[in-house]
Amino acid sequence: MKLLRVGNVGAERPALLDDTGVLRDLSDTVPDIDGALLADDAALARIRAAAASGGLPALDAAGLRTGPPVARIGKVVCIGLNYHDHARETGAATPEEPIIFMKAPDTVVGPDDPVLVPRGSVKTDWEVELAVVIGRTARYLESDEQALAAVAGYAVAHDVSERAFQIERGGQWDKGKNCETFNPLGPWLVTADEVPDPQALGIRLWVNGELKQDGTTAEQIFPVAEVVRYVSQFMTLYPGDVINTGTPAGVAMGQPEPKPYLRAGDVVELEIDGLGRQRQSLRSA
Repeated sequence: MKLLRVGNVGAERPALLDDTGVLRDLSDTVPDIDGALLADDAALARIRAAAASGGLPALDAAGLRTGPPVARIGKVVCIGLNYHDHARETGAATPEEPIIFMKAPDTVVGPDDPVLVPRGSVKTDWEVELAVVIGRTARYLESDEQALAAVAGYAVAHDVSERAFQIERGGQWDKGKNCETFNPLGPWLVTADEVPDPQALGIRLWVNGELKQDGTTAEQIFPVAEVVRYVSQFMTLYPGDVINTGTPAGVAMGQPEPKPYLRAGDVVELEIDGLGRQRQSLRSA
């Protein structure tokens, strides 16, 4: 299923994109798309049955905002330097274990919402990423099978980063990762049954119409199952939590000087095979 949330900020309603591309209203079937729903097999079965019956009312998508596909996210866990080609372009050694950092849930916005270039920014960068959405409480997982069983689905994420804040301002990475609007998510949460192999997805990003990133999740150093298993050794993952699994080569930081960092007025578009497409206009904060 392709689950999403549509409507104005703070007033989104649950919806489903059916197999024919028609947007369907789920408001009378479930209260929202969140961790509680993703952990409730009976509620998910109701959605599937309602979709199969053809009885869900259609929504007019014209002019309708798409919000983040998951509400009330508990935490956003991110994996750094998780693509072989990205590590090479930045001159970094291949990590021996996954690099973990966090983004605050309030960085998450809709897939087509504006992204704000922070005040004082000179190095705002793009990063298209495969997001994993957790559907079961996961702690101390022991196998890849257990890890994948904890995954509710997948989405497109944009891990926007301010490199000067991240690298040149002291401390950890948090200052360059947690600026407002720095994690567009969606358009859809695609349930795991529709993504038989998360390591076989094309992943791409354009800036002002120019292709900048063109990779595949097969390049991940630590695949999805290993990432989920590994993270569960250090923190408990709850339904509705999100893991951003890293970005392929092609970020601004990896380009020759002068590096083409983002500025207000730029337009970024990104997509992952089967998971949909995002488009953001950059504005000044």
